[in-house]
Amino acid sequence: MKNWTEIKIAVSAADIDRAGDIANMVVPYGIYIEDYRDMEQVVEDIAHIDLIDEELLKKDRSKAFVHLYLEPDVSPAEAVAFLSERYESEKIAHEIELLNCAEEDWRNNWKQYFHPLAVGEKLMIVPSWYENYDAQGRVVLNIDPGLAFGTGGHETTRLCLEMCEKYMKPGDSVLDVGCGSGILGIAALLCGAKEAVGVDIDDKAVDTARENAALNGVGDRFTAICGSFTDKVQGKYDLVLANIVADAIIFLSKGVADFMKDDAVYIMSGIIDTRAEEVKREVSRYFDIIEEHLDGGWTCLAAKLKK
Repeated sequence: MKNWTEIKIAVSAADIDRAGDIANMVVPYGIYIEDYRDMEQVVEDIAHIDLIDEELLKKDRSKAFVHLYLEPDVSPAEAVAFLSERYESEKIAHEIELLNCAEEDWRNNWKQYFHPLAVGEKLMIVPSWYENYDAQGRVVLNIDPGLAFGTGGHETTRLCLEMCEKYMKPGDSVLDVGCGSGILGIAALLCGAKEAVGVDIDDKAVDTARENAALNGVGDRFTAICGSFTDKVQGKYDLVLANIVADAIIFLSKGVADFMKDDAVYIMSGIIDTRAEEVKREVSRYFDIIEEHLDGGWTCLAAKLKK
Protein backbone atom coordinates (compact mmCIF):
# COMPACT_ATOMS: atom_id res chain seq x y z
CA MET A 1 0.00 0.00 0.00
CA LYS A 2 1.40 3.39 -1.01
CA ASN A 3 1.78 6.05 1.66
CA TRP A 4 0.23 9.47 1.57
CA THR A 5 2.68 12.37 1.61
CA GLU A 6 2.51 15.08 4.24
CA ILE A 7 3.66 18.57 3.33
CA LYS A 8 4.47 20.81 6.29
CA ILE A 9 4.72 24.55 5.61
CA ALA A 10 6.16 26.96 8.17
CA VAL A 11 5.15 30.62 7.90
CA SER A 12 4.90 33.66 10.12
CA ALA A 13 1.81 33.38 12.30
CA ALA A 14 0.60 36.67 10.81
CA ASP A 15 0.47 35.04 7.36
CA ILE A 16 -1.25 31.81 8.36
CA ASP A 17 -4.72 32.65 7.00
CA ARG A 18 -3.42 33.51 3.52
CA ALA A 19 -1.03 30.53 3.60
CA GLY A 20 -3.91 28.24 4.47
CA ASP A 21 -6.05 29.57 1.61
CA ILE A 22 -3.26 28.85 -0.86
CA ALA A 23 -2.66 25.36 0.55
CA ASN A 24 -6.36 24.66 0.03
CA MET A 25 -5.76 25.04 -3.71
CA VAL A 26 -3.67 21.86 -3.57
CA VAL A 27 -6.02 19.83 -1.37
CA PRO A 28 -9.40 21.58 -1.12
CA TYR A 29 -10.80 18.71 0.97
CA GLY A 30 -8.98 19.85 4.09
CA ILE A 31 -5.78 20.96 5.76
CA TYR A 32 -4.54 21.08 9.34
CA ILE A 33 -3.20 24.33 10.81
CA GLU A 34 -0.99 24.75 13.88
CA ASP A 35 -1.37 28.24 15.31
CA TYR A 36 -0.64 28.72 19.01
CA ARG A 37 -1.17 32.48 19.33
CA ASP A 38 -4.54 32.20 21.12
CA MET A 39 -3.91 28.87 22.80
CA GLU A 40 -4.95 29.79 26.34
CA GLN A 41 -8.20 31.42 25.24
CA VAL A 42 -9.12 28.58 22.90
CA VAL A 43 -8.51 25.97 25.58
CA GLU A 44 -10.56 27.99 28.05
CA ASP A 45 -13.43 28.45 25.58
CA ILE A 46 -13.57 24.83 24.46
CA ALA A 47 -12.48 22.80 27.45
CA HIS A 48 -13.14 25.29 30.25
CA ILE A 49 -9.79 24.51 31.85
CA ASP A 50 -6.66 26.55 32.35
CA LEU A 51 -4.14 23.71 32.59
CA ILE A 52 -2.08 23.32 29.42
CA ASP A 53 0.73 20.88 28.75
CA GLU A 54 4.13 22.44 29.43
CA GLU A 55 5.43 21.46 25.98
CA LEU A 56 2.61 23.34 24.30
CA LEU A 57 3.33 26.44 26.33
CA LYS A 58 6.91 26.39 25.05
CA LYS A 59 5.82 26.51 21.38
CA ASP A 60 7.12 29.39 19.29
CA ARG A 61 4.01 31.50 18.79
CA SER A 62 5.56 33.74 16.15
CA LYS A 63 5.37 30.84 13.68
CA ALA A 64 2.46 28.77 12.44
CA PHE A 65 2.29 25.64 10.31
CA VAL A 66 0.08 24.34 7.55
CA HIS A 67 -0.11 20.56 7.13
CA LEU A 68 -1.61 19.06 4.01
CA TYR A 69 -1.78 15.45 2.92
CA LEU A 70 -1.43 14.21 -0.65
CA GLU A 71 -3.00 11.01 -1.87
CA PRO A 72 -0.54 8.47 -3.35
CA ASP A 73 -1.41 9.44 -6.94
CA VAL A 74 -0.86 13.18 -6.42
CA SER A 75 2.57 14.49 -7.36
CA PRO A 76 4.54 16.02 -4.47
CA ALA A 77 6.78 17.76 -7.02
CA GLU A 78 3.96 19.74 -8.60
CA ALA A 79 2.37 20.49 -5.23
CA VAL A 80 5.64 21.92 -3.90
CA ALA A 81 6.21 23.94 -7.09
CA PHE A 82 2.67 25.32 -6.91
CA LEU A 83 2.97 26.27 -3.24
CA SER A 84 6.37 27.91 -3.66
CA GLU A 85 5.20 29.92 -6.66
CA ARG A 86 2.04 31.16 -4.97
CA TYR A 87 3.74 31.98 -1.65
CA GLU A 88 6.48 33.91 -3.42
CA SER A 89 3.90 35.85 -5.44
CA GLU A 90 2.11 36.75 -2.21
CA LYS A 91 5.44 37.62 -0.52
CA ILE A 92 4.87 35.04 2.21
CA ALA A 93 8.16 33.85 3.70
CA HIS A 94 7.94 30.07 4.04
CA GLU A 95 9.75 26.79 4.51
CA ILE A 96 8.36 23.60 2.98
CA GLU A 97 9.13 20.16 4.38
CA LEU A 98 8.10 16.81 2.88
CA LEU A 99 7.33 14.00 5.32
CA ASN A 100 6.71 10.30 4.66
CA CYS A 101 8.35 10.67 1.27
CA ALA A 102 12.07 10.65 0.58
CA GLU A 103 13.15 13.70 -1.41
CA GLU A 104 15.06 11.60 -3.90
CA ASP A 105 11.90 9.58 -4.57
CA TRP A 106 9.73 12.49 -5.64
CA ARG A 107 12.56 14.21 -7.49
CA ASN A 108 13.25 11.09 -9.53
CA ASN A 109 9.77 9.62 -9.86
CA TRP A 110 7.50 12.62 -10.33
CA LYS A 111 6.91 11.87 -14.02
CA GLN A 112 4.75 8.87 -13.12
CA TYR A 113 2.00 11.24 -11.98
CA PHE A 114 1.47 12.90 -15.36
CA HIS A 115 -0.46 11.32 -18.23
CA PRO A 116 -2.10 12.59 -21.44
CA LEU A 117 -5.24 14.54 -20.59
CA ALA A 118 -8.12 15.59 -22.85
CA VAL A 119 -9.42 19.07 -21.97
CA GLY A 120 -12.53 20.67 -23.42
CA GLU A 121 -13.45 19.86 -27.01
CA LYS A 122 -10.16 20.54 -28.80
CA LEU A 123 -7.09 20.04 -26.60
CA MET A 124 -4.95 17.10 -25.56
CA ILE A 125 -2.26 17.89 -22.99
CA VAL A 126 0.64 15.47 -23.26
CA PRO A 127 3.75 15.33 -21.01
CA SER A 128 6.84 16.10 -23.08
CA TRP A 129 8.36 12.65 -22.44
CA TYR A 130 5.30 10.66 -23.63
CA GLU A 131 5.69 8.90 -26.99
CA ASN A 132 2.86 6.42 -27.49
CA TYR A 133 -0.58 7.98 -27.09
CA ASP A 134 -3.81 8.54 -29.02
CA ALA A 135 -4.41 12.24 -29.65
CA GLN A 136 -8.05 11.50 -30.58
CA GLY A 137 -7.90 14.12 -33.32
CA ARG A 138 -7.23 16.89 -30.80
CA VAL A 139 -4.66 19.67 -30.83
CA VAL A 140 -1.65 18.41 -28.85
CA LEU A 141 0.02 20.60 -26.24
CA ASN A 142 3.29 19.14 -24.97
CA ILE A 143 4.12 20.26 -21.46
CA ASP A 144 7.06 19.93 -19.11
CA PRO A 145 6.09 21.38 -15.74
CA GLY A 146 9.70 21.84 -14.68
CA LEU A 147 9.71 24.11 -11.63
CA ALA A 148 6.44 25.89 -12.42
CA PHE A 149 2.86 24.96 -11.64
CA GLY A 150 0.52 24.10 -14.49
CA THR A 151 0.07 20.79 -16.31
CA GLY A 152 -3.70 20.98 -16.80
CA GLY A 153 -4.48 18.33 -14.21
CA HIS A 154 -5.70 20.68 -11.50
CA GLU A 155 -9.34 21.82 -11.68
CA THR A 156 -8.31 25.48 -11.66
CA THR A 157 -6.21 25.12 -14.83
CA ARG A 158 -8.71 22.86 -16.57
CA LEU A 159 -11.62 25.23 -15.87
CA CYS A 160 -9.60 28.14 -17.26
CA LEU A 161 -8.69 26.20 -20.42
CA GLU A 162 -12.29 25.20 -21.03
CA MET A 163 -13.52 28.75 -20.56
CA CYS A 164 -10.74 30.04 -22.82
CA GLU A 165 -11.81 27.61 -25.54
CA LYS A 166 -15.34 28.96 -25.39
CA TYR A 167 -14.54 32.67 -25.56
CA MET A 168 -11.36 32.88 -27.63
CA LYS A 169 -11.69 33.80 -31.31
CA PRO A 170 -9.15 33.03 -34.07
CA GLY A 171 -6.61 35.84 -34.26
CA ASP A 172 -7.13 37.03 -30.69
CA SER A 173 -4.36 38.50 -28.55
CA VAL A 174 -4.04 36.91 -25.12
CA LEU A 175 -2.54 38.09 -21.80
CA ASP A 176 -1.91 35.49 -19.07
CA VAL A 177 -1.33 37.07 -15.64
CA GLY A 178 0.64 34.71 -13.38
CA CYS A 179 1.48 32.39 -16.26
CA GLY A 180 3.34 29.65 -14.37
CA SER A 181 4.31 26.97 -16.88
CA GLY A 182 2.77 29.01 -19.73
CA ILE A 183 0.10 26.40 -20.37
CA LEU A 184 -2.80 28.83 -20.84
CA GLY A 185 -1.10 31.14 -23.33
CA ILE A 186 0.42 28.24 -25.26
CA ALA A 187 -2.95 26.47 -25.45
CA ALA A 188 -4.54 29.66 -26.76
CA LEU A 189 -1.90 29.94 -29.50
CA LEU A 190 -2.33 26.30 -30.53
CA CYS A 191 -6.08 26.86 -30.74
CA GLY A 192 -5.90 29.93 -32.98
CA ALA A 193 -4.74 32.97 -31.03
CA LYS A 194 -2.43 35.33 -32.92
CA GLU A 195 -0.13 36.23 -30.02
CA ALA A 196 0.14 35.60 -26.28
CA VAL A 197 1.98 37.31 -23.45
CA GLY A 198 2.66 35.46 -20.21
CA VAL A 199 3.81 37.42 -17.18
CA ASP A 200 4.93 36.10 -13.80
CA ILE A 201 6.99 37.45 -10.91
CA ASP A 202 8.84 34.10 -10.61
CA ASP A 203 11.82 33.99 -12.98
CA LYS A 204 11.84 30.16 -12.92
CA ALA A 205 8.23 30.12 -14.11
CA VAL A 206 9.06 32.56 -16.90
CA ASP A 207 11.97 30.38 -18.05
CA THR A 208 9.75 27.29 -18.00
CA ALA A 209 6.99 29.06 -19.92
CA ARG A 210 9.45 30.20 -22.58
CA GLU A 211 10.83 26.65 -22.94
CA ASN A 212 7.34 25.16 -23.19
CA ALA A 213 6.38 27.67 -25.89
CA ALA A 214 9.44 26.66 -27.93
CA LEU A 215 8.64 22.97 -27.34
CA ASN A 216 5.22 23.52 -28.91
CA GLY A 217 6.50 25.53 -31.87
CA VAL A 218 4.90 28.82 -30.80
CA GLY A 219 7.94 30.51 -29.29
CA ASP A 220 7.87 33.23 -31.95
CA ARG A 221 4.34 34.27 -30.89
CA PHE A 222 4.70 33.84 -27.13
CA THR A 223 6.34 36.54 -25.01
CA ALA A 224 7.32 35.63 -21.44
CA ILE A 225 7.89 38.55 -19.07
CA CYS A 226 9.21 38.52 -15.50
CA GLY A 227 7.75 41.15 -13.20
CA SER A 228 4.51 42.92 -12.32
CA PHE A 229 2.16 43.02 -15.29
CA THR A 230 1.10 46.59 -14.54
CA ASP A 231 4.73 47.71 -14.88
CA LYS A 232 6.00 45.40 -17.63
CA VAL A 233 3.10 44.77 -20.02
CA GLN A 234 1.95 47.14 -22.75
CA GLY A 235 -1.05 47.24 -25.06
CA LYS A 236 -4.61 45.94 -24.89
CA TYR A 237 -5.79 42.35 -25.36
CA ASP A 238 -8.84 40.43 -26.55
CA LEU A 239 -8.58 37.85 -23.77
CA VAL A 240 -7.04 38.16 -20.30
CA LEU A 241 -6.46 35.04 -18.19
CA ALA A 242 -5.67 34.87 -14.48
CA ASN A 243 -5.36 31.46 -12.80
CA ILE A 244 -4.19 32.77 -9.44
CA VAL A 245 -5.45 32.94 -5.85
CA ALA A 246 -8.61 34.79 -4.80
CA ASP A 247 -6.80 37.62 -3.01
CA ALA A 248 -4.60 38.28 -6.06
CA ILE A 249 -7.63 38.39 -8.37
CA ILE A 250 -9.32 40.91 -6.09
CA PHE A 251 -6.17 43.02 -5.88
CA LEU A 252 -5.31 42.94 -9.59
CA SER A 253 -8.73 43.24 -11.22
CA LYS A 254 -8.85 47.03 -11.34
CA GLY A 255 -5.47 47.06 -13.09
CA VAL A 256 -6.49 44.31 -15.52
CA ALA A 257 -9.19 46.55 -16.96
CA ASP A 258 -6.52 48.87 -18.40
CA PHE A 259 -5.17 46.05 -20.58
CA MET A 260 -8.49 44.97 -22.10
CA LYS A 261 -10.00 45.96 -25.42
CA ASP A 262 -13.59 47.22 -25.26
CA ASP A 263 -15.14 43.81 -25.95
CA ALA A 264 -12.44 41.70 -24.29
CA VAL A 265 -13.17 38.79 -21.96
CA TYR A 266 -11.47 38.39 -18.57
CA ILE A 267 -11.29 34.78 -17.32
CA MET A 268 -10.44 34.20 -13.65
CA SER A 269 -9.70 30.85 -12.01
CA GLY A 270 -8.01 29.55 -8.86
CA ILE A 271 -10.93 30.75 -6.71
CA ILE A 272 -11.82 28.32 -3.92
CA ASP A 273 -15.59 28.10 -3.56
CA THR A 274 -15.62 29.58 -0.05
CA ARG A 275 -14.20 32.83 -1.48
CA ALA A 276 -16.29 32.93 -4.67
CA GLU A 277 -18.97 35.36 -3.46
CA GLU A 278 -16.34 37.75 -2.09
CA VAL A 279 -14.42 37.68 -5.38
CA LYS A 280 -17.55 38.19 -7.45
CA ARG A 281 -18.58 41.14 -5.29
CA GLU A 282 -15.19 42.87 -5.71
CA VAL A 283 -14.74 42.02 -9.39
CA SER A 284 -18.24 43.33 -10.14
CA ARG A 285 -17.04 46.82 -9.26
CA TYR A 286 -15.22 46.90 -12.60
CA PHE A 287 -16.72 44.06 -14.65
CA ASP A 288 -19.98 42.38 -15.58
CA ILE A 289 -19.71 38.65 -14.85
CA ILE A 290 -21.09 36.74 -17.83
CA GLU A 291 -20.47 33.13 -16.82
CA GLU A 292 -19.49 31.01 -13.81
CA HIS A 293 -18.30 27.39 -13.72
CA LEU A 294 -17.81 25.19 -10.65
CA ASP A 295 -15.76 22.02 -10.35
CA GLY A 296 -14.32 20.16 -7.37
CA GLY A 297 -14.67 23.08 -4.98
CA TRP A 298 -13.27 25.64 -7.43
CA THR A 299 -14.87 28.55 -9.26
CA CYS A 300 -13.97 30.01 -12.66
CA LEU A 301 -15.47 33.31 -13.82
CA ALA A 302 -15.73 35.03 -17.18
CA ALA A 303 -16.37 38.78 -17.28
CA LYS A 304 -16.47 41.81 -19.53
CA LEU A 305 -15.81 45.47 -18.88
CA LYS A 306 -18.78 47.39 -17.50
CA LYS A 307 -20.49 49.36 -20.22
